[in-house]
Amino acid sequence: MSKVKVLFVCLGNICRSPLAEGVFKKKVEEKGLADRFVIDSCGTSNYHIGEQPDRRTIKNALVNGVRLNHQGRQFAVQDFNDYDYIVAMDASNRRDIEYLRPVDCIKKVWLMRNFDNSGLNKDVPDPYYGGENGFQEVFDIIDESADGLLTFLIEENRF
Repeated sequence: MSKVKVLFVCLGNICRSPLAEGVFKKKVEEKGLADRFVIDSCGTSNYHIGEQPDRRTIKNALVNGVRLNHQGRQFAVQDFNDYDYIVAMDASNRRDIEYLRPVDCIKKVWLMRNFDNSGLNKDVPDPYYGGENGFQEVFDIIDESADGLLTFLIEENRF
């Protein structure tokens, strides 16, 4: 049985996308579906390659019961071949990914908030330059969106 491969993408791969990766992994594990998924994250920029997530992201994740174990990496054209679902945190990330899309690639790049109850085409805000409260707001958005994404993928892949 092939695994469903999901890639979360933000700008630097130190705040939003590693958090989405960790939250989604936890939800998949809680449903007993860990063996059905490959889950990773990356950034559109090369700012933080090889770095751990931002300390505030790690702290906020732990407070909410999520452990992060990730080293930053940059999105690559090969990711279109390696992943079934590419989920961007905001419209700017999505544009950067779409710019790299091979002409023959028909895979859709999703926005994370397409899977929450707020309506389509909203961004997950970048908490990097904000205060601690921004990290909790982002966690809450990602947590809700991850529920919707998992429901969608379960239905789409008939688990």
